[in-house]
Amino acid sequence: MIAEAVVDANGESEQIVGFYTMLEDNLVMPFDTQILGIEVTVERIDMNDYEQIVAVCARGKSRQRVPILDLPLPDPPPAGAEWIDAYRRWARGK
Repeated sequence: MIAEAVVDANGESEQIVGFYTMLEDNLVMPFDTQILGIEVTVERIDMNDYEQIVAVCARGKSRQRVPILDLPLPDPPPAGAEWIDAYRRWARGK
């Protein structure tokens, strides 16, 4: 999966965009998870100014961006969550 995400990427920035594209195409959203014991809904993913992939989490009218590397996944995880796992493996190895 990692090779598929970074196949045509030149450099780390393009590799992150490759993972973002795979997540956007394959991760089924919205889904619910818990952050610090509070249930939130992951509405979508985005990239921030620091070239991090973030999950846009909602609770009521509030929104918070959480780096996808730090996002706790529910059990069972949503379809496509294997791309989050692949991104985490890639991030640990870079």
